[in-house]
Amino acid sequence: MMAHPGAISGCPPGLEYLTQIDQLIVRQQVDLLEVVVNWEVANRYSIQNSLGQQAYFAQEESDMCQRQCCKQNRGFIMHITDNNGQEVMRCIREFKCCVGCCWCADGSCGWEMSVESPPGNIIGYVRQQTSKWKPHIGVYDANHQMIFRLWGPCCPCQAICCTDDVDITVYDPGMKTTIGRVFKRWDGCIRDAFTNADTFGVQFPMDMDVKAKALLVGCTFFVDFLIFEQQKNNNQ
Repeated sequence: MMAHPGAISGCPPGLEYLTQIDQLIVRQQVDLLEVVVNWEVANRYSIQNSLGQQAYFAQEESDMCQRQCCKQNRGFIMHITDNNGQEVMRCIREFKCCVGCCWCADGSCGWEMSVESPPGNIIGYVRQQTSKWKPHIGVYDANHQMIFRLWGPCCPCQAICCTDDVDITVYDPGMKTTIGRVFKRWDGCIRDAFTNADTFGVQFPMDMDVKAKALLVGCTFFVDFLIFEQQKNNNQ
C-alpha cells in the first residue's frame, strides 16, 4: 500500500496520493458468479500506482434489476475509498433511457457522470460528446467549463491479433496539446475471453492540479461503462 503523505493545503482530503504520481492502474476484480453463470454483479476495482502499491479501492453501487436488464446502460454510483476505508471520491451516472448514440450524444442524449470529492462536493463532470464513430468524451470543471477532450480509436477492441493497449488520448479543449491518456491493457486471451475483469490505466502530468487528476481517474470508469462493458456483454 502507498504511504499516506499527510494533509496538503487546497487538496481534497484523501486525494493527497495523487500529488505524488503521474499514473494509476485500475484493475477490475474477477467475480466467479459472473464467470460461472453470467450473472452481472456490481463491479469492484483495485487502484494501484505503477509499482503495484494499492492507493484506492472502488466499489460500484447499482440496482440489481438494472444490472441484469440494462447491462452497461445501467445507472451507478462508484464509491472510491482510500486504504483506510474512507470514501474520498464518488462518481455518479444516473440512469437514462434510450441515450448513448454517438451521433446525437450532446445535451440530454448522451451519458453524463458527476464527480465529487469529498462526497457531496462536485469537482466536475464527464460527458459523452457527439462524434461520427470514434469515442469522444469531454471533461468539465465544477463550473461546466471544458478542461479536457478525449478521443479514442476508431476500433477500440482487442483480440488475438490486436494485443496492444487501447489508447484514448487526453487533449486540451482546443486539441492543440496532448496531455495524457486513458488506456485499456491487453490481459491475455484467457482472462479477456472468460472473465469480465479488465485492466485500465490513466496517465497525466505529475504537476497537474489534483482535482483535474481526480476527474481523469473518474473518467476511467466512465470509459469502462461507455465502451468496454458493452464489448464484454457482446462477447458473452
